[in-house]
Amino acid sequence: MSLCSSFNASTLHSAQPQIYKTRFSSQFIRQFQVNSISYALASSSQNISKPLEIWRQRFKPITASATNSVETTKASSFRSKNPKDINILVAGSTGYIGKFVVKELVDRGFNVIAIARERSGIRGRNSKEDTLNELQGANVFFSDVTDLGTLEKSLQELDLSFDVVLSCLASRTGGVKDSWKIDYEATKNSLIAGKKLGASHFVLLSAICVQKPLLEFQRAKLKFEAELMKAAELDNGFTYSIVRPTAFFKSLGGQVELVKEGKPYVMFGDGKLCACKPISEQDLASFIADCVLSEDKINQLLPIGGPGKALTPLEQGEILFKLLGKEPKFLKVPIGIMDFAIGILDFLVKIFPAMEDAAEFGKIGRYYAAESMLVLDPETGEYSAEKTPSYGKDTLEEFFERVLREGMAGQELGEQTIF
Repeated sequence: MSLCSSFNASTLHSAQPQIYKTRFSSQFIRQFQVNSISYALASSSQNISKPLEIWRQRFKPITASATNSVETTKASSFRSKNPKDINILVAGSTGYIGKFVVKELVDRGFNVIAIARERSGIRGRNSKEDTLNELQGANVFFSDVTDLGTLEKSLQELDLSFDVVLSCLASRTGGVKDSWKIDYEATKNSLIAGKKLGASHFVLLSAICVQKPLLEFQRAKLKFEAELMKAAELDNGFTYSIVRPTAFFKSLGGQVELVKEGKPYVMFGDGKLCACKPISEQDLASFIADCVLSEDKINQLLPIGGPGKALTPLEQGEILFKLLGKEPKFLKVPIGIMDFAIGILDFLVKIFPAMEDAAEFGKIGRYYAAESMLVLDPETGEYSAEKTPSYGKDTLEEFFERVLREGMAGQELGEQTIF
């Protein structure tokens, strides 16, 4: 969840609670409401294809500058080109944030080349044609980012050089093996393949929660971040921008419909354990697109939140009740409940190793129930709303209003988990 507020499910993603993953705690809350509240109140991919001609026809005409050699591309800064002559390779294009990033780049006039699986989306529900329609304006080709050889072969067949690689890849589940497969290995594959074909800048969608790495997907992301920075250190002509967003709107919307039905707003502890500056997918996509040309974002770690003050779960609930015109009704759940469950799962993993992911999901839920999605001040060791940059114009209140009118249909973050 960003990712870390969402599982920005991407080409194999997208949404860590990146993408990234407060959905775990919100799904836990939903189950708690549905299964426990009534009692409490009563008592108190992957077939890979070559980019066939039928798909090549969807590509824009290749300009002369697009076919320059790798050496020429690196020698001249792509930032001096017109956007239409800048080739951007997007990995994770069909994920939660990836779709918005592709649209933003296309709207800005860049030549976008989007990598996609033949079956994309949650549980592979989208066909090739669905993907082509969803990513209109981009040049879509189908490959597998988890296999470097396959990816490199697919890119070579396009006969293109690239200026920028932009990755929105993130594990759909947050499971141990999946996190390393996607957040590290697949993302690294996109870096290696892109650099071989001339890319001199890499924009990475990471997550703000990697500041305090207690989970596998956070460790996987940090390992790739370190290798990306090392690549820039060793190659003077190569640069990066690492974007670390706070919570996404959709990861905070799990209780809207339940509260609308009259159920209490559930929060852990006193409702002040975690805070965030939530950001909309459109605003985040705009910030990520800024990283392509903005020189002040070169070789930078870029934490980013939405506009306005940081909001605690208590304040988020108050906004929701205000919009509904209802008297606030909260249910405070001791965080120890999750600690107890995690302890049991950790014990069971020692006996049944196959339960490794179940234990990890429990830890993810615990993390997002207690940790703020804000900049961690290294001097104080505390989360700081003041040091968390704001960007954009969309507010959480506006999002809640829209969900109250239209519901959450079509706003899934990624695969369902035990929570």
